[in-house]
Amino acid sequence: MRTETTINDTRDFGIGRLLHNLPALRRMGFAANRRLLEVERVSHDCALGEEAFQDLQHPRQRAGQRVPALRFADPQVQALLHALLMFVFLPQGFTNKELRQVFAVLLGKHSGEIMPGRMSYELRRLRVHGLIERIPKSHRYRLTSLGL
Repeated sequence: MRTETTINDTRDFGIGRLLHNLPALRRMGFAANRRLLEVERVSHDCALGEEAFQDLQHPRQRAGQRVPALRFADPQVQALLHALLMFVFLPQGFTNKELRQVFAVLLGKHSGEIMPGRMSYELRRLRVHGLIERIPKSHRYRLTSLGL
């Protein structure tokens, strides 16, 4: 199998078209390839082990605070996990607002009906359970290998 990255519009990545931007485009392409290969690797070994499955089904303690479980039977958890799939290949991750918009649609609501505080709560649950991580020095998140 061969993977090649083609970037048609460099401005999609916030990078200009001049030749001196080539190293930044190269880094962006390699990062995209690494993410794609990681997803392909995980998809070929996608069986979620019983231990990992049960771990998500139970609440956790973090810094003395209880973090609720992610119960797969809950339709809102299913919508949340499905919404995360929309952001797997984004090179710069996703924000609270971007996730909220997709999450609201999956629940059959308008994005204004889901408050930012509600999404912060969901993001915290996902982060503590190890499914996402915050990108340093930003308000953006990305999936971890467990999240994939």
